[in-house]
Amino acid sequence: MGERRFSGRRVIVTGAARGIGRATADRFAEDGAAVAVVDLDAGAAQAAAEAIAAAHGTMAVGIACDVSVRDQVEAMVAEVARRLGGVDVLVNNAGVTRDNLIHKMEDEDWDLVMNVHLRGAFLCSRAAQRHMVEQRYGKIVNISSTSALGNRGQVNYSTAKAGLQGFTRSLALELGRFNINVNAVAPGFIDTEMTQLTARRLGHEPEAYRQMRAKTIAIGRVGVPRDVANLVCFLSSDEAGFVSGQVVYASGGPETRRG
Repeated sequence: MGERRFSGRRVIVTGAARGIGRATADRFAEDGAAVAVVDLDAGAAQAAAEAIAAAHGTMAVGIACDVSVRDQVEAMVAEVARRLGGVDVLVNNAGVTRDNLIHKMEDEDWDLVMNVHLRGAFLCSRAAQRHMVEQRYGKIVNISSTSALGNRGQVNYSTAKAGLQGFTRSLALELGRFNINVNAVAPGFIDTEMTQLTARRLGHEPEAYRQMRAKTIAIGRVGVPRDVANLVCFLSSDEAGFVSGQVVYASGGPETRRG
């Protein structure tokens, strides 16, 4: 096998024990990267890292971290730099939902979503960029969502995901002179454990909910985590070296309605 696209690169993916994060960490490793699987769940992070390393023959480490806590983030990035030898790519994927209509939403539901998505991306990016600036090379990809355009019952989540888009554009302006690219991916409906829980909360069986959602998607199917992972990896590659400050929607096309 020839040299793979990310051979020699050191990648951090947050929220990587399952779903989009897991698929993204796996995709990087498949292409030769050493990967840090970061997650709030220590056991799940370690299990995912072991499976990824075994599948692709690359180095993968599982690290527990609450991305909303500064000291934990600083320690996590320092550990990654020590164990992997540096930091080249950061994917800010860690997320949480606490959906409700505004008149039912508790302060804690707002604060938790803001802290994980926005404070988490800020803390992780601030810590990782120190390594990237020093080496004059880096890639940061933030996971936004089509919910940034507005979604009933998600005033907290929509606001956080829209905030990540402004964060992305501003950080791209600050870090571009250090040869650091910053972009965002905004997935549409992706079939994950999180969306399956959403389906049940809305009173649908997951398969019926997937079929219903597929009817509103131009290409006629819902997304899978690998769809997002492929785009994240492209934006983190040298092939995308002249792409920065962009928000790329991975949603199967403009939303449509089918009779």
